[in-house]
Parts: sequence; C-alpha cells; structure tokens
Amino acid sequence: MTDELLKWRREFPIVDKTVYLISHSLGAMPRATYHRLHEYAETWATRGVRAWAEGWWKMPLTVGDEVGRIIGAEPGATVMHQNVSICQSLILSCFDPTPKRNKIVYSELNFPSVMYVYEAHAREGKLRIEQVKSDDGITVPLERMLAAIDEETLLVPFSHVLFKSAFLQDAKAIIDRAHEVGATVVLDAYQSAGTVPFNVKDLGVDFATGGSVKWLCGGPGAGYLYIRPDLHTKLEPKTTGWMAHEEPFAFATELRYAPDVARFLHGSPAIPALYAAQSGYRIINEIGVENIRAKSVRQTTRLIALAEEAGFTVTSPKDPAQRGGTVTVMHEHAAALATELINREFIVDYRPGAGVRISPHFYTKDEELELIIEEMKSIRDSHAYAKHEAAGAAF
Repeated sequence: MTDELLKWRREFPIVDKTVYLISHSLGAMPRATYHRLHEYAETWATRGVRAWAEGWWKMPLTVGDEVGRIIGAEPGATVMHQNVSICQSLILSCFDPTPKRNKIVYSELNFPSVMYVYEAHAREGKLRIEQVKSDDGITVPLERMLAAIDEETLLVPFSHVLFKSAFLQDAKAIIDRAHEVGATVVLDAYQSAGTVPFNVKDLGVDFATGGSVKWLCGGPGAGYLYIRPDLHTKLEPKTTGWMAHEEPFAFATELRYAPDVARFLHGSPAIPALYAAQSGYRIINEIGVENIRAKSVRQTTRLIALAEEAGFTVTSPKDPAQRGGTVTVMHEHAAALATELINREFIVDYRPGAGVRISPHFYTKDEELELIIEEMKSIRDSHAYAKHEAAGAAF
C-alpha cells in the first residue's frame, strides 16, 4: 500500500534514529522548528524592543488562529497561553458560583492537572465537585456522565480523549446535555486535536483548550484556548493581565477589558514557544486531520491485532469510534518493559492501570508497528525487563 503521508517523514529528524511512537506525549519536532527558533533569535538580536510592535505582541492571537483552523474555529476566537492549567483557571475565573449552581462535573479519569485546578478552588467552599466513576479504569459510561450533569451544574470540564487509555468520549452528547440544563462546557482537546477530527462550531462547545506538545508537534509552552464568539463580551476573567486590557499601553490603573477575544489573554506571552509551535500547526493544517485520522485508525487497528497475536492484553478500546490515536498494551511488568524499550530506541511510555502507551502518527511506517511488537516479545520472553523492575523503574 502506498502511504502518501510518509513524504512528511523527512521533516522529522528523530524518526531517522528511533522508532518514535510517543506522539501522545511529545510529538516529533519538525525540521522547520530549527529555522523558526533561529528566526526568533535573529529578530531579537537585530530588532530588539521593536519586535513587539512588529509582530510579537499579536502572536497570541495570530498563532491562535493557526491552531484554531485545526479545531474548526473561526478567526479571532482562539488565544495562546502557556498551558491548559492556566486556561482552565482563567475559564473558572469568569464564573461566580451560586448555591443553586455550583457543581463541577468531570470523570475520575480526567487529566490530574485539570482536576487540581478545580479541587484547589473547591477548598474555598463555593464549589462542589462530582467525579463520575469508571468501572474499569479505562472508559467512562456515557449514561453516568450525562446523569451527573443537572440544573446545579456550573461547568463540565471533560477530556475528549482520555490520556490514560485513549477512550474517545461522546463530546456532542455531553455538550448537548450540559446546554440542556444551562451548564457550560470546557472541552479538553489535548489528546484529540491533530489526530481526531472535530469542529468546535459543529459541537457548539463553549470553551476548548489543549496544548501543542502532543499530536500537534508544536512543543511545550504553547497552550491554546478557544472561546465561543458570543461569549467574548459577556465574560470578564478574574485571572487576567495587561494583555487583556482595552488599551494596554495606556498603563491605566483600572482594568477595562478588550472588546474581543483579547480579553482572555493574560500577562506577557512566551514568544519562543509560539515561534516553535507554528511549524507543527502548518504541517497538520496542510495534511488535514481527516487524512491523519484515516491512517491512525488503520495503523492502531493493525497494532491491536499484532499485540493480541503476540499474547499481550490490549486495554484501549477495540472499536475505532471509541478510540483516539493511542493503543495501550498491558503486561504485568509493563513499567519495566517500557523502560527497556526506550533504552533500545523504541520510544513509548507507561501509565499505571493502562500499560505501555504506543502511538503511531502520520510519519509512522507500517513496518514500525511490527518492530515494536516484536521487540516487546523479545523483552518479555528473555525477561530483559527484570533489571529495571528490580530498580523500581517506571516512566
């Protein structure tokens, strides 16, 4: 089979030296990122403070529009921040809980950092959190999630794809239920954007957030926040900074919010991270997430078959409609097995309760799927993981 997407493989240096199957954690760096970061350094070196007026100041908005295209956002609806924790905190700061609407609903399989944000605020006593339980530690029953969302719910911050198992939640059903009872939704698209097609406008989502580290191949420090346009003038974030001001360079002592999406900005932006992120966004936009998804479904389905043929237990969903871009493979010595794989230049990782996480992306060769499973068999059958287990290795 001809794989047209492999023409992009030459743009990612690390895949020449490793079997790189960890895009769920850190996507491979595009070759063009070298040039973008050099451009940043050259601009700073030659333009100095003038660089702010010549583009730096607007980068949280212009770069936001580039990632916005990937998630189906219209221009002027997405801004850049450092990470999802900041975005979640900023969103929460827009709302004032009342005794009749003060509940936060999310599953116990949400990403822990997101839960920390809400748990910290709940200690003040104004919020209460309802965690939806999972029966298997891998999936979240949709009916249980929907039942937890009621007229007392303020916010529903949920992961589109669960980080541990790659379980793909029914975002539309959750969003519709939340809106039915007057609640607001925060879609965490960190594990879906760039590998699972979706459109924030079609979903009707209120907020969407994520980062560039994983499938977007944009590196760390470039989180994004989409805000539904009709909310731009209705909300006033309390977690804020001078970029959110209507006239930031007036240096006024009172905050007057910008009349557009800029009011959801913060302090001075991390410019180098924004330069670095753009190369990945541009590649994803050029390929198209639908094309990436088609290859992902084909390769993850094949990977599951290979793993099961080799006697491993697959813990991620078998149904592609319920699975993101990752396959999780359980073994009783999974943590040590993952460590040994990394030592052999098979780059994967491990998560408790799920096993070894393996993620092909658009730059992955089909033969690499067979190579990783063969290597796992070799490690298992030779007990080569034992030295790591004895040392308490985990990744």
